[in-house]
Amino acid sequence: MLEEVKPFVKWAGGKRQLLQELVDGLPEFENYHEPFLGGGALFFRLEAVGKIKRAYLSDSNEELINTYSAVKNNVFELINELSIPKYSNDEEAYYAIRSSKPLDRVERAARFIYLNKTAFNGLYRVNSKGGFNVPFGRYSNPKILDGKNLLLVHRALQKDALYNGDFTIVLNNAKRGDLVYFDPPYFPISKTSSFTGYTKDSFTEEDQLRLLEAFKELDKRGCFVLLSNSHSDFISELYAEFEPEVVHANRMINCKGDRRGKVKELIVRNWEPEVSKGKLVEEIAAGTRLYEKE
Repeated sequence: MLEEVKPFVKWAGGKRQLLQELVDGLPEFENYHEPFLGGGALFFRLEAVGKIKRAYLSDSNEELINTYSAVKNNVFELINELSIPKYSNDEEAYYAIRSSKPLDRVERAARFIYLNKTAFNGLYRVNSKGGFNVPFGRYSNPKILDGKNLLLVHRALQKDALYNGDFTIVLNNAKRGDLVYFDPPYFPISKTSSFTGYTKDSFTEEDQLRLLEAFKELDKRGCFVLLSNSHSDFISELYAEFEPEVVHANRMINCKGDRRGKVKELIVRNWEPEVSKGKLVEEIAAGTRLYEKE
């Protein structure tokens, strides 16, 4: 068993809190596809336990995919860049780097990681013009450079393909027996809870409907399709034929502390999990194989 990689970016809606539920009853599969890559927590878990033959990883956020590409292909240059004193944890440096527009791939990746580690609440949010607009986070000692983990990410990505684009790109490569995981921007459960600003184009209700069509197309192909989304009437009704499962996750990214904590979410599968409801498949670096729910 390989040492498990940690997601190297913080991402709103990241899936480390739901990993046990997501791997519960996973079937044996061929290639892996994740078209809303974000922090990649599920991919890194499956890679650590040797389940990834080849992965097709994509996201609509161009800067995110550029950063993954730099880690895959230029990790030593990236580590050297992040070692430069200008990437310091102070407000003046933060706003100078936030306003910069580097063209070099490695410098763009370093800027992305730096802002992700030092911005308020670890948010990645852009305005209608695509400009990063999150204020300084005022953390006491953020780990801006984690060289060891970046090298692990570099190793994990070597056999995999990276793409920037709409989630429908998954339809170009997914075949029967492959596993596809959809983790879209969640449908808002209230008028004030919407957070879809990862790119300048928000993820709309129409996009959720397009996602359902992609889910059904992959189901017809014989792919194993897994999806997570908000516990909302809209999403529950969209995927009713697949009998969504209600799960609970800890959510920490909220500007108001009293709104952080356990929230209900939905997991949708197009197959019946192979293990009983009382068990979870949890293959971690410590070697635990099966875990009983309390």
